[in-house]
Amino acid sequence: MKVLVVGSGGREHALVWKIYQSERVEKIYVAPGNDGMLELAERVAIASDDIKALADWAEENKIDLTVVGPEKPLVEGIVDEFEARGLKIFGPNKKAARVEGSKVYAKEILNKYKIPTAEYEVFTDPDEALEYIQQAKYPLVIKAEGLAAGKGVVIATNREKAEAAIAKIMEERIFGDAGNRIVVEDFLEGEEVSILVFTDGKHILPLSPARDHKAVFDGDEGPNTGGMGAYSPVPSVTKEVEKEICEKILKPAIKAFQSEGINYKGILYTNLILTGMGPKVLDFNARLGDPESQVILTRLKDDLVDLMEMVVEDRLEEIELEWDERAAICVVLASGGYPIAYKTGFKIEGLEGLARHDNVLIFHAGTRKEGDGFVTAGGRVLGITVLGDGMIDAINQVYECVNEVYFEDMHYRTDIGYRVLDRDY
Repeated sequence: MKVLVVGSGGREHALVWKIYQSERVEKIYVAPGNDGMLELAERVAIASDDIKALADWAEENKIDLTVVGPEKPLVEGIVDEFEARGLKIFGPNKKAARVEGSKVYAKEILNKYKIPTAEYEVFTDPDEALEYIQQAKYPLVIKAEGLAAGKGVVIATNREKAEAAIAKIMEERIFGDAGNRIVVEDFLEGEEVSILVFTDGKHILPLSPARDHKAVFDGDEGPNTGGMGAYSPVPSVTKEVEKEICEKILKPAIKAFQSEGINYKGILYTNLILTGMGPKVLDFNARLGDPESQVILTRLKDDLVDLMEMVVEDRLEEIELEWDERAAICVVLASGGYPIAYKTGFKIEGLEGLARHDNVLIFHAGTRKEGDGFVTAGGRVLGITVLGDGMIDAINQVYECVNEVYFEDMHYRTDIGYRVLDRDY
């Protein structure tokens, strides 16, 4: 079969890598992809949000399955367009993807169906928002309603920071129309965790938990990014905690979608926080996480194409997934200045030497082929991913690999995975 992957980042490289392992797949295309994927897939020069052009191309080239990586084409209705033409595609339709496209809509569903989440207020007028925060308790969480590539959330520890966040989102419009409305919600204490499930609209099939690191600097300091690293599994998500999440959040969410007339098929990504009062939802995403996909897919033993077809064809029954018992960790190498202002075009050195390491994978996100090597071409450049015999081994290996790579202004967090080291693992 022929598979088309839509997107161009590290998540899509991980998808291509995993799909390539399927014995059923003869050819993989990726639109628009990046040069780091060329050994596994053929690039197609169509933007990931040019929905009509993608559907035309898939139709003309008799693509058997299309897999959508990023959120924007999902929110804009790529699944609806493909399905209207009888093309098989994996991902939620436009109505379902609204749970990521609008944080206000997602909060309304959570509130209506009494799924645990933080208390919140919604504002369309910056002056009303500024008036509200004068009397609020801090910290507060301020979110742009729409898509902001993972960067639209600010944790404000005091009134001055809250005022600055409101000004940037609603007045300076740093996220464009995504800042038309904001959600201001209570800050919840606890450990964040990413729980992703396959769902055919009726059944759920949970993936192994992962933890993302959004902040740009060590210690979760600085502005949010698209993700600076991740690890899986998450020791704090025991079987008991996972069962509680399924019974109190995931199954009720699927029932809530059904009640709202939403046939949610694809990946439901729930960003949770484990509080002293139990797990609570921070937000929903309608696709695989990045860089969570890099650590989850490297541990998944099952054929991903089989699983995706089971979702698309409403055949997702109660089955058990098989997982590599080793720990996976991904450290993102970013351009200096990301996520704000950064330069590109710097030569990347050291990638060839990583081939001597066992269990290391290099997922390209923002790179461009130049001569015999690669140069930087984005904010997040590479995801160095390692499988290790436990978290300590994985951490040691991944940073050994990271230290062998160099490009000018290279930035990365040095504490990915360290949170679990004080636990029995």
